[in-house]
Amino acid sequence: MELKQGSFLWYLYLDKIYCLLSLRNVKALTEYFFLLDVHRKNTLNDVLFFHFLHHVTDLRSRQIKMVFDVLDWNATGEIGFEQFYMLVCILLSHQNHLEEQFMYRHSRAVFDLLDVHGELKVGAANFCTYRFLFNIKKQELKELFHNFDITGDRYLNYKEFKLYTIFSTDKSQKKGKEKKNLKSKSTLVKKVIRQVGMSQRSLLEKMRSKSREHS
Repeated sequence: MELKQGSFLWYLYLDKIYCLLSLRNVKALTEYFFLLDVHRKNTLNDVLFFHFLHHVTDLRSRQIKMVFDVLDWNATGEIGFEQFYMLVCILLSHQNHLEEQFMYRHSRAVFDLLDVHGELKVGAANFCTYRFLFNIKKQELKELFHNFDITGDRYLNYKEFKLYTIFSTDKSQKKGKEKKNLKSKSTLVKKVIRQVGMSQRSLLEKMRSKSREHS
């Protein structure tokens, strides 16, 4: 799931720590929501929602309908600004590669979102259905239930899900540090190589200069 470049959401900023929009961005998003709300009901129906997501993302029609259903918490056939705001933050977390951080910071809201039947637990089937929302790969999904299904009932309760988000965020941060260290090492190596090359050229020039003097 990716945002289309040049869309309105492309220019919004998501805080990298708390995964929330700034007050200025919330105001801009509110105005955008009101523009989409052509019926002036402070909600978006399935048709308006479909055209919005089709315009700003690369999601397929089936996926857009799934997203609408999972956000329509009260089964009214419409979503309000609260759900719209959450969706935008999810989209921006994708854009900024902050999926793990978002799930950690908003673990309760994400858990409730995935708990579509209100059973206070989430099964592998639900995770598999909506994993594209948080960029969870199938292999990661298998590992998730293998490592964090502590009760062994093939479901995750909220505490188990929270543990997963903590572990996932920590793992992501370690990968980020490793990449940063590798980049720093690569830069240092290149710098040393350049310096060595310059030293060799300087030495050659000195040797040639002395050779000319003797000749």
